Order: sequence, then C-alpha cells, then structure tokens
Amino acid sequence: MDSSSSDAAGGQALEKIFSTSRNECPEPLKAQVQGHLPPWLQGTLLRNGPGMHSVGETAYNHWFDGLALLHSFTIKDGDVHYRSKYLRSDTYNCNMEANRIVISEFGTMAYPDPCKSIFSKAASYLSHAIPDFTDNCLINIIKCGEDFYATTETNYIRKIDPKTLETLEKVDYTKYVAVNLATSHPHYDSAGNTLNMGTSIGDKGKTKYMIFRIPSTNPDKEKKKSCVKYAEVLCTIPSHGLLSPSYYHSFGMSENYIIFLEQPFKLDILKLATAYFRGVNWASCISFNEGEKTWIHIVDKRTKKAVSTKFYTDSMVVYHHVNAYEEDNHVVFDVIAYKDNSLYDLFYMANLKHDFEEKNVLTSVPFCKRFVIPLQHDKKAEVGTNLIKLPSTTAKATKEKDDSIYCQPEILCEGIELPRINYDYNGKNYRYIFAARVEWRPIPTQIVKFDLLTKKMLRWAEEHCWPAEPVFVPSPNATEEDDGVILSVIVSTDSKKAPFLLILDGKTFTELARASVNVDMHLDLHGMFIPDGK
Repeated sequence: MDSSSSDAAGGQALEKIFSTSRNECPEPLKAQVQGHLPPWLQGTLLRNGPGMHSVGETAYNHWFDGLALLHSFTIKDGDVHYRSKYLRSDTYNCNMEANRIVISEFGTMAYPDPCKSIFSKAASYLSHAIPDFTDNCLINIIKCGEDFYATTETNYIRKIDPKTLETLEKVDYTKYVAVNLATSHPHYDSAGNTLNMGTSIGDKGKTKYMIFRIPSTNPDKEKKKSCVKYAEVLCTIPSHGLLSPSYYHSFGMSENYIIFLEQPFKLDILKLATAYFRGVNWASCISFNEGEKTWIHIVDKRTKKAVSTKFYTDSMVVYHHVNAYEEDNHVVFDVIAYKDNSLYDLFYMANLKHDFEEKNVLTSVPFCKRFVIPLQHDKKAEVGTNLIKLPSTTAKATKEKDDSIYCQPEILCEGIELPRINYDYNGKNYRYIFAARVEWRPIPTQIVKFDLLTKKMLRWAEEHCWPAEPVFVPSPNATEEDDGVILSVIVSTDSKKAPFLLILDGKTFTELARASVNVDMHLDLHGMFIPDGK
C-alpha cells in the first residue's frame, strides 16, 4: 500500500472514531490485564464524553453535541472491569422516543421540539432572553459533597451512581444560584467544598459572572438533600459587555484567590435569544473579537471582593487553566492559550471527515503560558515599569498611563492540551503538568509529562493510538509530587488492537500495565478517579 492509500485508510479509521455511535456495555466486563498494577491502586476511573452522534435519520453537526456516554474502569485487587452506559438525560429520552434529534445542542439546532410547546419556548425566549438549554451533560464528572454529577456548560447537572452509571436526579443550578451557564471544571478547597463559576444574564442587561460555593456537607443533618441546594454566591463580577458576556470553560484558584479571564470570545445575548427563530445554532452566537483586551479578574476569597486594580493582557482564547499559586505577594497562574477560537470549528463533523490528505489542521497552536499578577506594587512607579519582582519568571506586568497593568506571559511550552496536575498541589507552587500532546491535528497523539523546572518533556505514544486526557493518581503517603500513576483511556485506529486503559509510572513515564477491553469504545473528554472509600 502506498503512502497516500495508507493516509486515506488512516483518515477513514479516524473518522470512524468520531462519527460512529457506540453501543453501551451496562454490565461489568473483565479486561485483559498485561503488566502489573500497583497493589495500592484501588478505585474507579470514571469518564464522560460524546458517544452517540446520530439518532434515526438525523445527525449532530458537531462532535461536542453527541449524547453523553459514561464509562468506567474499576480496579480492584489486580483486576479491571469495564462498563459504559448512556446518560438517561431528558434530552436522551426525548430523542429516543422521537427516534430523531429533537433537543437542540450548541452546534445543532433541532426542529420541532415535541417535548416542549413551541409557544412556551417562544415565551421563554422573549421574557428571559435565553432558551431552556439541554441537560445532555457530556463534558465532565464533578463531586459535590458525597454525590457525583455529570456536567456540561448549561445550568443543568445530572446526579449519577458512579458504580452502576445509573442516571439519577436532575439538578438545575438556577434554583439555588442565578446562573444560566456554568463551567464543567469546578475547584475543590481544602475543606472539600466545591467552587464554581457561572454567568447570570439578568433583566435590563445586567449581565454578571458569579463565583459560588457548594458546601462539602449538608448543613441540615436531618434532611437528605443534595449539597447543591445549599449553594451560596461568594462574589459577582460585572460583565464588560452587558449583552455580550465572555465565554469561558474553566477558571483558576490559588489558596486565597480566584482567577477569572474575561476574554474577547463573547456570547451575543440578542442573537442567542432569536437563534431558534432565525434557524441558526447557538454556537453561531459566539464570536472572537480579535484585538480586544482579555481582562484578568483576581477575587480575594477572604474578602469576597475583586482586587480593584485593572489587569489585562492581549486577546486570546483559553479553555483550560492548569494551576495557580501565590509567591511573595504575586499570583502566578498557568493556562493553555490560543490566538483565536478556530479550535472549536475543527470539531464540526464535516471538518472531522477530512482524511489525512485534507487540511483539517490546527491554525492556532496551543501555548502553555504563565501570567504573574503583582498584588502589592508601588503605586508611584513610573509608566512602563515592570512590577513583577520574582526572579523565577520572565513574565512581565507593566504599569500603564491609566494605572491599569498590562500583563505579558512567559511561554512555558507549546502543543499541549487537556492539562492535569497532582491535585494535592492545586493552589500551590508545583512542578509537573500531565497533558495530551497535539501537533498538526486537534486530536491528541501522545501523553506527556512537562517539567516546569527543567522544561523537559517525557512522552508516551504508540502507533495508531489516540489517548484521552491523562489523570494523575498519587500513591498513598506520597512525599514527591510525581509519586503515583497516570491513567489514560486509549482508542485505536488499528482494527487488530482493542482499546485499553493505560497505566504509566508518574515518575519515569514507563508503562506499568494496560487493561484491554474488546468493546467499541468512544474517545472521551474529562473525568476523575474515585479511590475506594471516597
């Protein structure tokens, strides 16, 4: 087979990974383990992602629209068992009943919607500005108190049973905090409380961002209510654009501060309110305004107020924060940044169908950037002065004429995405980033460990293998940051190779074991490891 034929075959196999709807595997299936699992590794890797891309004769336009398919690898006493199950959301149930897509997603507008009256939908659009969004929670798994939830970026989350993958209670954030959209990447503080951010689109254009906290325990011991029902708003930040709030996928958190990037990747509320009637999808209501500032908001968790100084940087798009910490009256935070929003467009199904000879390639390469915010600086410093006093970074924070501060990042590395860390070091000075490596295509081809001190990178890769986000699991009583294992779910375009759970040594990045399962596995997005007893 010549190279062009090989590339075409590879492209067709890769297209299958993204476009084929998967069958669920609701009963545990024993995996074939090669190598040796650490005896201390006991628990469940629970993952989430799109698994069904068509219903009946209808198909989703965008890969991120697919119906949520949960799957898990349960590790116990050297054995690994796999199972998967579709999230039984209202969206899923309505689509299955109609045998076609009837609930709209961000990249796919569906008509009509028999589950809801078009008249009530119209009333909702006109009186509340935004529609009733989907509960197809396909992005991540989060923990609130003792409960686990599948999440997306709307106001809905779905409680699940992490053992059976059964879909349980539907929770609407808006009943407890006034957010219409919320991130799928919350943070957890030392007390186990869950902190998250959402956008509140109020009357008369009073759009604002809200930071809210969900307690780790139910304050009312006599009632078995979800901890989400006791959520409280910690701080609100007014939007720079009253009818065009920033899109954001995550935020940063150090010990005492929340870091929020209000980027010029904006949602047009007026367009959103009329999208259904104009026959366009919601994604078309989001646009990147090149040349506009990215505002950096620093919120003090102790005072529940934003730092008054105005910090900003150049226009960029950030989906994932890596970590943040404080050092000598500075806040240091690392992000994965793009020059524009072109990444989202690459995941439209029409673009993913291009084979290796086509041009569905990254035009905006992700860079891992470090920003440093001087919390206490000389107010009398001259214009143009670099206010950063840390010798460990080349990042700059320059005083402007209006007393605002222009922040220029240090470039740490390029070509990584889906960053994870040892979460025991979240909010602390740290050394290692575990991530997926992306090159000319938007799809990960490697797993990497990046050393922030030496700037060296360890890699794992295997031909025809496509890894998911790596998850770091620390070993018991670990004394070093990288003492533990990396878990990643691997799918393959080689028909002779079954998908598998990969286990790497956190220090050396050598393979310890893999657990192969003969199922048609989907490529997932995010998730977490749940140790036994947690």
